Amino acid sequence: MKIGLALSGGGARGIAHLGVIKALEEFGLRFYHVSGTSAGSIAAAFYCYGYKPDEILDIISKMGLLKSVRPAWAWTGLLSMDGFKEEMLRCIPENDFSALKIPLTIAATEIRLGKVVYFSEGNLIDAVVASSSIPALFNPVIHENQTFVDGGLMDNLPVRPLVGKCDLLIGSHCNPVQQRFDIRNVKEITERSLLIAINVNTTMSKSYCNLVIEPPDLGRFSTFDLARGKEIFEIGYRYTRENYKAIDFQLNENQR
Repeated sequence: MKIGLALSGGGARGIAHLGVIKALEEFGLRFYHVSGTSAGSIAAAFYCYGYKPDEILDIISKMGLLKSVRPAWAWTGLLSMDGFKEEMLRCIPENDFSALKIPLTIAATEIRLGKVVYFSEGNLIDAVVASSSIPALFNPVIHENQTFVDGGLMDNLPVRPLVGKCDLLIGSHCNPVQQRFDIRNVKEITERSLLIAINVNTTMSKSYCNLVIEPPDLGRFSTFDLARGKEIFEIGYRYTRENYKAIDFQLNENQR
């Protein structure tokens, strides 16, 4: 059976994908094709290259926010991801989709055309950075005369590239919108507004999935809670182990 796995964006909450993958592997699942947006594209790139979930958590924890970003000194963004690119190149020196052990598709938004673009070949790290470039915060990525920003704007759970290629589609979504929200500052209002807007485009994506794994406790974390990565990882792992069994990922006769 060909199993597809789609990983959503979500900033630091995306570390939960690693815990989810670890639990799914323990259920005996192996993936035929993976897709990812933003934080999901980062987790997916490392995983598809061959790193195990615990190894990826260690890489991301050591990388940290300060090593990953630098002042951009530009009108198009406050920060650049050049430091992140260097760290990722150290871990994936081939820097090409062809070096991956599992096929991967990455979603990014072409900001001038207002459309989603899916990358599955060529320069891997540029695709990951394009998919992860939060507008205004990070500089856009210029690639082949196109201008790319965060893929979550158009497709935060990129299941569609997997439709027709896989027998079973699993979505790992790390952006639950909590119903209670205390207004404390403009940063939190901006972050929550973006979270609500992005969740709108995941409704259709979820309908393509056979199963969607979405730990509700992730709503307690912000986009930049990288220092709490281990806790976020454990929530993804524990939620998947406690709420699913291996048999849940088998197709019944009506789905074949």
